[in-house]
Amino acid sequence: MSHVAREKQKLLNRLKRLRGQIEAIERAVDADAECARVLQQATACRGALDGFIAEVIEDHIREHMLEPDAAPDDPKVQAAEELVAIVRSYLI
Repeated sequence: MSHVAREKQKLLNRLKRLRGQIEAIERAVDADAECARVLQQATACRGALDGFIAEVIEDHIREHMLEPDAAPDDPKVQAAEELVAIVRSYLI
């Protein structure tokens, strides 16, 4: 079972929230809302998408780059955790 399938419902819930945010941006543009409001909604949507991407990357790193029984002090585990932290700091 892939890590995406295991986290499927959580990822689908994030995507549904993203869809709602995009639809809100569309409604705001259609209603000629103030540009500041549209930009605020767009940046919130971008943040949510970045969070989704970070979640998938983090799961990928942990699923495909680490041995399931690796000890926390294993240098590969430490390197993977550093990479997860870097991805999260960049995207979130």
